[in-house]
Amino acid sequence: MSSIAVPAAALAPRRAWLTDLPVLLVAVVWGASYLAAKGITTTHTVVAVLVLRFALVLPVLAAAGHRKLRALTGAQWRGAALLGLVLSGIFLLETYGVVHTSATNAGLIISLTMIFTPLAEAAVSRNRPPRAFVAAAGLSVAGVVLLTQGGGFSAPSLGDLLMLLAALARTVHVLAMARIKAVQSADSLSLTTVQLGSAVAVFAVLAAVPGTGASPWSVAAGFGPREWAGLLFLSVFCTLFAFFVQMWAVRRTSPSRVSLLLGTEPLWAAAAGIAIAGEHLGALGLLGAGLVLAGTTWGRRAADRADC
Repeated sequence: MSSIAVPAAALAPRRAWLTDLPVLLVAVVWGASYLAAKGITTTHTVVAVLVLRFALVLPVLAAAGHRKLRALTGAQWRGAALLGLVLSGIFLLETYGVVHTSATNAGLIISLTMIFTPLAEAAVSRNRPPRAFVAAAGLSVAGVVLLTQGGGFSAPSLGDLLMLLAALARTVHVLAMARIKAVQSADSLSLTTVQLGSAVAVFAVLAAVPGTGASPWSVAAGFGPREWAGLLFLSVFCTLFAFFVQMWAVRRTSPSRVSLLLGTEPLWAAAAGIAIAGEHLGALGLLGAGLVLAGTTWGRRAADRADC
């Protein structure tokens, strides 16, 4: 049988898409995670669901990276644990937030992290951000204002405000990761494992405090097939699968390309909320969603150009 030689250049686009598709799938499952969390969580079960979600994946992460975990220095353990405390605050704000707002709003508002982070970094380093980025930030904020109005101008819901705080907390987490020198040389799997372990410890302590809601065990016992499916989706796909795909992808493509694909997360959050949950934005909400997406995309590109 004869063979046909294919130029390497002709294979490159195909190889790029083979790398892009799993990363894009991560953005899809992250977008759907808001709806999944909303479907299995109530105000009284937030802490319990968080304990269950991350306790399921911690043993897998620890087993996969046990050798490098043992190699971490004391300073790296302390730095990662501190980041885990911030991470626990992020997950608490996000989960309580999504309980009190729509999955569409949650996904779009949290995308403001892409705007807040460069602005905060510019403030800390005392470097003025590009005018295009400032304009993009203004467009995104205007979009959030419209997004949260529903049928007319009113105060944002509690959930909207919590998601806004979660976006700010994500910004703090990113800046802390960049400034805690001890963790910068740490293995990413070990760093993630210690952070999640620290966050689970916070959730477990909160779960033991009277008045913080149902216990993880009672919540797990009350789950039916639908709730367990939602929990496993959050644990396996939104945590384990997402982490390992990112580790795999950054070795085969550029971090900026991975970031660009993951930046489509709010698009999928809106799609899931509207198509599956039947959420309705209204004219103002649709306009606001469009402005948020346009502003975050424009801002990300302006930040990338400034870094070049």
